[in-house]
Amino acid sequence: MQFSFKKFLPHILVLVGFVIISLAYFSPVLQGKQIFQSDIKQYIGMSKQQTDFREATGEETYWTNSAFGGMPTYQLGAKYPNNFIKELDLSLRFLPRPADYLFLYFIGFYILLLVLKVDFKLAALGALTFGFSTYLIIILGVGHNAKAHAIAYMPLVLSGIILTFRQYYVFGFLLTAVAMGLELVANHFQMTYYLMFLVVILGIAYFIDAYKKALLPHYFKSVGLLVLAVVLAIGLNATNIMATQEYAKESTRSKSELTINAEGAPVEVTSGLSKEYITEYSYGILESLNLFVPRILGGGSYEDVGKNSASYDFFIRLGATPLQALEQTKQIPTYWGDQTIVEAPAYVGAVIIFLFVFALFLVKGRLKWWLVGGTLLSLLLSYGKNFFLTDLFIDYVPLYNKFRAVSSIQVILELCIPILGIFGLSRLFNEFEDDDQKLKALKYSAAITAGLAVLLLLFKSTFDFAGAHDGMYRQNYGQQFIDAIRTDRKMLFSKDVWRTLILVVLSAGVIFMYLKKKLSQTLAVVAFAGLLLFDLISVDKRYVNNSDFIPSIQVNKPYQKSAADKEILKDTTHFRVFDVTSGGARASYFHNSLSGYHAAKLKRYDELFDFHIAKNNLDVLNMLNTKYVIIEDEQGRPLAETRYTQPNGNAWFIEKFKPVETANDEILALDSLDTKRIAVLNVKNDANDLNVSSTYKLDGTESIKVLTYKPNYIKYQSNNNKDGFAVFSEIFYSNGWQAYIDGEKTDYTRVNYVLRGMQIPSGKHIIEFKFEPKVIKTGSSIALASSIVFVLLLLGGLFYQFKNSSKLGA
Repeated sequence: MQFSFKKFLPHILVLVGFVIISLAYFSPVLQGKQIFQSDIKQYIGMSKQQTDFREATGEETYWTNSAFGGMPTYQLGAKYPNNFIKELDLSLRFLPRPADYLFLYFIGFYILLLVLKVDFKLAALGALTFGFSTYLIIILGVGHNAKAHAIAYMPLVLSGIILTFRQYYVFGFLLTAVAMGLELVANHFQMTYYLMFLVVILGIAYFIDAYKKALLPHYFKSVGLLVLAVVLAIGLNATNIMATQEYAKESTRSKSELTINAEGAPVEVTSGLSKEYITEYSYGILESLNLFVPRILGGGSYEDVGKNSASYDFFIRLGATPLQALEQTKQIPTYWGDQTIVEAPAYVGAVIIFLFVFALFLVKGRLKWWLVGGTLLSLLLSYGKNFFLTDLFIDYVPLYNKFRAVSSIQVILELCIPILGIFGLSRLFNEFEDDDQKLKALKYSAAITAGLAVLLLLFKSTFDFAGAHDGMYRQNYGQQFIDAIRTDRKMLFSKDVWRTLILVVLSAGVIFMYLKKKLSQTLAVVAFAGLLLFDLISVDKRYVNNSDFIPSIQVNKPYQKSAADKEILKDTTHFRVFDVTSGGARASYFHNSLSGYHAAKLKRYDELFDFHIAKNNLDVLNMLNTKYVIIEDEQGRPLAETRYTQPNGNAWFIEKFKPVETANDEILALDSLDTKRIAVLNVKNDANDLNVSSTYKLDGTESIKVLTYKPNYIKYQSNNNKDGFAVFSEIFYSNGWQAYIDGEKTDYTRVNYVLRGMQIPSGKHIIEFKFEPKVIKTGSSIALASSIVFVLLLLGGLFYQFKNSSKLGA
């Protein structure tokens, strides 16, 4: 027992160190502060209604009315029954956010390097290098928590796969199952999809190796176990995966039925997102160099260039005070790359890239090739519209057209480069390796990396330092401002290239001193720890630092009521609000809103918004029961206005239909339609064999009123002397909403492109709509069964290992 403790003590100390470093980097969390994340602010606005419902009732609603007229909460933090893998994930994320994700970065990568048989000290150094990669810190700063979450578990998944291929079948299978389960818990399927590419490359490398060594039976046995592990992981996350898959078919990530856009022009019909949307954020080929030199293209879209800058001098010449000029220089448009907007450069690190190149000449075998393959593939695909490969993947690789922001695939190279770089250090310190080979690798790597930096300095004058938006700035501020920011761009370019060159020379110097026996291995490791951490953290702090933290109450309650909000909240009836003064989820925080903030809205509603709501089609606003429009008064203050709309109410009886047969006709029919009297019905797709009449007689006494209104349950009372057809101002979503008349389940259909309609018999009736998604019940049953299977396999595996160990000991 004492021996075991000594064996694990170094790892325990490393884990404690990771906790301390995570808290130290995000030290304001120790004061009770939280980081301001723009995306999380929007998420809080979107999820406020379901959070309030959960706190008030102790139940979960899988539908919210607060955004985009109504949508499922599957991608808004919904909690599912029997989601035990989520409980494990929460236990691992015990630190305050965002230190929890930084800790996950560290621990996952550390385990991966240990599995690759790297010494624990170098494994710890590699973990820090991976965790402090600038892109991984930036996504924490802006609130891409799900993305960070998924990236953090990637190394753990690779660890399980590699263990399995190394014939540690029991531990490999169990680790792959739980790691993949945790990866899927993160609920960022784009990152998981990108991980699949790397796993395929790894699998090919192991297949070639197995073929050469005549070990194909072992290889296929490993693949079979890994497939079972993934199936089990999917089962552990069944509810979320099934709900997401079901919702995706109705979301903006699916194929549209329309063949025209809001302006009436023909559009490309695809099964996913358009190529233009997918490749909007494409990495420039020259921009690849900012993996090595952080601000070679100016850094983020806006940088603080400080007092010693041409921009500062420009504002002083304009008559600004020194304080005013200094304030202006905090937001200078220094970025001159091709992307629309960039928070920060995706800097991997000059030191680790030097070590990566060093390893290329020193490391042999399958490890090198799957890491190099993953690096090259992710880099080429990140170019998007700037390189032909992305078009091929969009056209021919399944599901690739479901995801946008192709530049984010660089997370794969940000994983591969540190692994190979640290493995190069491991080879350096291996006394059985040939010193002449090490010295040769040093010469080549130093020549390539330092030479690249020198070439950039020598050919600096060949770059124009012109940004895509310079024309706009010239028009607003004049040519002198353009001259100033281009001077500052050149300054940042030179400063960071020199920085990279110095770091490369120092790194090469450490290796040279070690090979010449001037430095011990311990001092060399300490030196590289200092270089790597200085290199990365000093860049990270430019973009995410203590100034980004604010009091917790400002994070948890990010929106304050305006006078308009207070006025609207006095109204206790049920209606919707259209806020034209602010984008995003602000209105969703207080009201049932027509707008919101989400990457995968319901496609039909999104199309309705583009065709009609954005153009202020009052008939469409009325059919959506829009009672208040928030506008600005003459002083720019929000004002709740009711004079623009005449809402149809929560439900109403119509006189007749306007029959159509295509989605194009369906949405265009709403251009000038009296939605109070007439409903658009797609007789080809939406009638559902209801045998509806073409006309209905109304005598003015018919009525439908709301008795109960909750996110997942609405109860009405109808009264009509004749049979009639009612339109409900609620978003149609057949995968969960069930309709009942006097307790009897009743069919309903889609009308007016997005709303629900139902034929109602004469007399008084109670009508109920209940959101009862079958996918939740089915998924939670599968998750429970999978959890039981996993626990049984875990206990069986541990018993098997213990039994075999006992036999070996005997």
